[in-house]
Amino acid sequence: MANPLEGFDLENPVLPKAIRKRALKSGGYPYDEKMDSDQFEGEMLAVQKQLALLQADQAKTGRRVVIVFEGRDAAGKGGAIMAYLDNLNPRYNIDVALPKPTDREKTQWYFQRYVDWLPAAGEQVLFDRSWYNRAGVEPVMGFCSPQQTDKFLEEVPHFEKMLVNDDIHVFKFWLAIGREMQIKRFHDRRHDPLKVWKLSPVDMKALEKFDDYSVARDRMFDATSSDHAPWHVILNNDKKRGHLAVIRSVLHAIEYEGKDEALIGANDPRIAVSAEAFRKGGYDM
Repeated sequence: MANPLEGFDLENPVLPKAIRKRALKSGGYPYDEKMDSDQFEGEMLAVQKQLALLQADQAKTGRRVVIVFEGRDAAGKGGAIMAYLDNLNPRYNIDVALPKPTDREKTQWYFQRYVDWLPAAGEQVLFDRSWYNRAGVEPVMGFCSPQQTDKFLEEVPHFEKMLVNDDIHVFKFWLAIGREMQIKRFHDRRHDPLKVWKLSPVDMKALEKFDDYSVARDRMFDATSSDHAPWHVILNNDKKRGHLAVIRSVLHAIEYEGKDEALIGANDPRIAVSAEAFRKGGYDM
């Protein structure tokens, strides 16, 4: 395999155009260019209006929604959540990004601190990383034991079944990016004073553990992508296409007053794929 760092000068704040283009195509991404900004803004406005209708319907019906965002470091989880919540009421649409557990929380039932953030009537809760830390970053970085991960993978389908049985809509998104795109985004963070806070020592270690994360992710898909709570994979090298795919996936799956499938628009099958299709597609993401 070619060295994914080839051509990347992490100390140079300006990456050559050829390297940026290679980053976009990395991992098997199906497009040569990013989505046109004018097209994106028009399509995003349409789906944002539909999200507003979904919010209004939730206030009437008391519907509850949980959306889990997982992926590698720099996969774009926070940006996808910001795009989703951009025009929604923050009192009823909640972004949850929990810090590492306290000493007390470490002694609790593993799911306990996440349960505290589950939605009440009329609410949507979006998790920027979730209970799936125990299937990904924790085992890869050595923050938990293999036995703890085994136990988690056995229990989590039952936990999510309980949520669905209580009429909570559960969506699980894995945002997939290629090796070169991850390196590019780390590079951009390193040289942007407004983003440098996003870069942590754990992030830099992730570059060395790309394949380990892939193994952990595939095991997680096999154990936890169920009929009641399947994984949705979003190819997110281009965040514009990724943001639209996330929002459309939710809107298409829920019935609400004023829903208009034509205005939502069809999801791009080259960007939004099932976990099974992703595994079979040969992506290096």
